[in-house]
Amino acid sequence: MSDLMKQPHIEKVVVNIGVGEAGERLNKAQKVLSMVTKQKPVITFAKVTNRDLGVRFGMPIGCKVTMRGVKAQDFLRKALVIRDNRVASYSFDKEGNLSFGIPDYTDFEGMKYDPEIGIFGMDVSVVFMRPGYRVAKRRIMTRRIPKEHRMTRNEAISFMKEQFKVEVVE
Repeated sequence: MSDLMKQPHIEKVVVNIGVGEAGERLNKAQKVLSMVTKQKPVITFAKVTNRDLGVRFGMPIGCKVTMRGVKAQDFLRKALVIRDNRVASYSFDKEGNLSFGIPDYTDFEGMKYDPEIGIFGMDVSVVFMRPGYRVAKRRIMTRRIPKEHRMTRNEAISFMKEQFKVEVVE
C-alpha cells in the first residue's frame, strides 16, 4: 500500500489469565504474567453475577497486561514462536483483531516449571489499527471512522503474513 494513512500497525497486545476466583491462584497468575511480560499485571473484576459458577459482580477473577509499541511486537513474536508461527483463520474477527491461546507459560523461552505455581495458560489478543483512529477516541470533535478506513479481516491476515511471517491455517 502506498497511502501512509492506510498502513496498519499493532495498537496493543493484551495478555490475559482468567482464574475465576480470588486468592492464592490469582496471586500465582499475577506472578506468571509479570514473569512472562516483565510488566505489572492489573486485576480484572467480574462484570456480571453467575451463580452457577459462583461468581459475584465486582469479584476479582483474573489479571491482564497491556503492551504497546516495541514491547508488544517483541512479545507477539515470542508468542507466535510457541505456536510455530501458525494461527487459525477463525482467530481473526471481522474488525481484523487477532486472539489466540497459549496452553502453558513454560513454553516461553527461559521459563522453567515451578511446582509451587503450577500450570497457567493465557489468552493473547492483538488489536490492529491504522493512523487516524484517534478521531473516534478524542474528547472534542469525536467522529466515526469511515468504513473504507477500518481494518478488515483479510487486511489483518495479510499484515500478519508480511510482518511476522505467520502461516494462517484454514
